[in-house]
Amino acid sequence: MYKRPQYQILMNRLNEPRMFIQVLAGPRQVGKSTLVSQVLENIAFPYDFYSADDTAAASAQWIRSVWDMARAGMSVQGGRERLLVIDEIQKIDNWSETVKAEWDRDTREKRCLKVVILGSSRLLLKKGLTESLAGRFEMIRMGHWSYKEMHEAFGWELDRYIYYGGYPGTAGLVEDPVRWHTYVRDSLVESSISKDVLMTSTIYKPALLRQLFEIGCAYSSKELSLTKILGQLQDSGNVTTLQNYLRVLDECNMLTGLQKYAGDTARRYNSIPKFQVYNNALSSAYDTEGMDACRLDMKKWGRSVESCVGAHLLNNSDQGNYKVYYWREANDEVDFVIEQGRKVIAIEVKSGRRSSNKGLPAFSRHFNPYRSIVVGTGGISFENFLSADPACLFM
Repeated sequence: MYKRPQYQILMNRLNEPRMFIQVLAGPRQVGKSTLVSQVLENIAFPYDFYSADDTAAASAQWIRSVWDMARAGMSVQGGRERLLVIDEIQKIDNWSETVKAEWDRDTREKRCLKVVILGSSRLLLKKGLTESLAGRFEMIRMGHWSYKEMHEAFGWELDRYIYYGGYPGTAGLVEDPVRWHTYVRDSLVESSISKDVLMTSTIYKPALLRQLFEIGCAYSSKELSLTKILGQLQDSGNVTTLQNYLRVLDECNMLTGLQKYAGDTARRYNSIPKFQVYNNALSSAYDTEGMDACRLDMKKWGRSVESCVGAHLLNNSDQGNYKVYYWREANDEVDFVIEQGRKVIAIEVKSGRRSSNKGLPAFSRHFNPYRSIVVGTGGISFENFLSADPACLFM
């Protein structure tokens, strides 16, 4: 079974002396539970695995109960160390305060009970890690699968990854496109919205959020003002509501609205968003024509390629400690701008759909970037770019 790079990171940390709670965070269906199962098969000490999904009324008391059972296991079996794994912990209200209390008790009593918790990526951070557990945890981030991983694990070629994205659980369905589209919409998208968005955030108009998500996926890699979107929505709302819902979708690693790169924060915040999915499967799921038709439509395929590059940049942004933007001024545009500290890199994506573009020279005159690069025709190949960590561009 294929092992993602985070496998060795977690294994190494669990074999160290007890120091921190290990937090494995990422969107749904990227293999968090699978990776932990791989680790549990190979660790040399006993463990207990619990999931809040398996308990109808999981609560803070449930956390204390499973923690006590792990302690009892140490006492009965006489082990010097033990591992406790809790999955889907973000479902429990005030989970972080309870975890803090139990972890601190083990520390005081010099009990070597190591802990791994799993949950959805940025919502997990928002719901308590940086407050109640400050200084007590280490984060291991798991993003959507990259082209390199899908190629190594399933032998996917580039075009297949560009269209079908990086959900490993769908690899066996791509030969039946109808089944693939249905599975992604019903089992992945709906599950993520229902469990990660609606259960962990205050959403007064779920139908409005779903419509925003579908429109954003359809327009991935394109700019579209939220005011124009309001005219396409069946449910009533306002721009502020859409901005808040888009922020929640971003926190769940599903869909974001990239801001325009500008010299001041106010101009960035007030810019028209450029929609960008975190996984191209999310945009292709709402395409009714299929991969072959998309590949023959150069304009449409160009948007898919650009969206794939944008997803790659987004999924590595946390680990690479950089931010992702776009830039446009009149007829000049740059597809993506990434910023790390004072270093700025302009990225133009070319898949044959544009013969020339004056965006990079215009951007360079305005901002004097650290680098200006082309990905695709006449530049870095898509295979090489999508196989590399974008943070290496800042070196």
